[in-house]
Amino acid sequence: MTNSLGINKPKKNTKVVVAMSGGVDSSVVAGLMKNEGYDVTGITLKLYDDIKKSTQGRQCCAGQDIVDAKRVSEQLNINHEILYFQKKFKSEVIDSFINSYSVGETPIPCVQCNQTVKFRDLFKYSKDLKADVLVTGHYIKRLQNNGKGLMYRAKDYTRDQSYFLFNTSQEQLDFLRFPLGEIEKKETRTIAKKLNLNVADKPDSQDICFVPNGNYGSVIKKFRPESFKSGDIYNMEGKIIGKHDGIINYTIGQRRGIKISNDEPLYVVKIDSTKNSIIVGPKDSLKIDKIALREINLLGSPDEFKKDVKVKVRSTGKLLNASVNLNLKSPEVNIIGGENGISPGQACVFYRSDNIGDKVLGGGWIDKTYNKNLST
Repeated sequence: MTNSLGINKPKKNTKVVVAMSGGVDSSVVAGLMKNEGYDVTGITLKLYDDIKKSTQGRQCCAGQDIVDAKRVSEQLNINHEILYFQKKFKSEVIDSFINSYSVGETPIPCVQCNQTVKFRDLFKYSKDLKADVLVTGHYIKRLQNNGKGLMYRAKDYTRDQSYFLFNTSQEQLDFLRFPLGEIEKKETRTIAKKLNLNVADKPDSQDICFVPNGNYGSVIKKFRPESFKSGDIYNMEGKIIGKHDGIINYTIGQRRGIKISNDEPLYVVKIDSTKNSIIVGPKDSLKIDKIALREINLLGSPDEFKKDVKVKVRSTGKLLNASVNLNLKSPEVNIIGGENGISPGQACVFYRSDNIGDKVLGGGWIDKTYNKNLST
């Protein structure tokens, strides 16, 4: 008979590794697993050396958060380990973030982090420990069908993290468990208080962990100062109307900070790193109908892409009706009705709704956008 994690073992003989960031979500997961009677080991990743002097609990994987994870583990009486992945994180997440911004893209380092050190490397380490499952505090609904893991959007749409996990492999998904996918965030905090965890009222992480106070430019300037080279700002007709102070200071859809007077607000429509230039235009010029993708990861079958596919092109965005053509060197997505402000470097995640919910079919990185409003 299988246990609550879908493993055909008694709970006491089921080895569970919990990824503990020091926040309330992963701490609650560790507490739930312990209370159910599983053999639990908490593992915390140290990913970078502290950059922020005062975090107030708003980041993860360094400083106070590691201390908090250790304290929770001691309180729950579970084993706890710290893995030092700073070099891996620098080369595979921070460097990738800097490279992406430097060529005019808008990167998502949280996806890279999940894809590399968290799921690939922690997955491997958990296997080395002979663990039966790796459990995290992500808000993802996971179902199991004939031993195969299926990923769905979480019950709490405001907390759903499926967008950030589109690159999860099927092998990883079969091994992973997400106990918080069926509850809302407020319930998580209630559980934390019932467990008397010291992190019950700890604020959620908000900034990118290695970016001090949300200032991307300071990180890029430290490692890539040449990215601050000034250049020209063009209007939609190809006329130079101003100067910028480095393309890394701008993102697609940005309105503030352009510093050009105009009768109507201007938005960043395109960033051209090869010409070190920016194109701006009115809001209605931001609409994108088609995008090309790279590095596709599929969790669904080809048949599931034939109709009723939806996509998400930003983490806080809504599901958009679309058609997906995977039979191309650079797979293309046609967004029905278009969407404003889509940027290369972001992810496009595929979904299909069924009687259970919104199933994640995979996704890819946005490589190119097609803006029919541009004349340059």
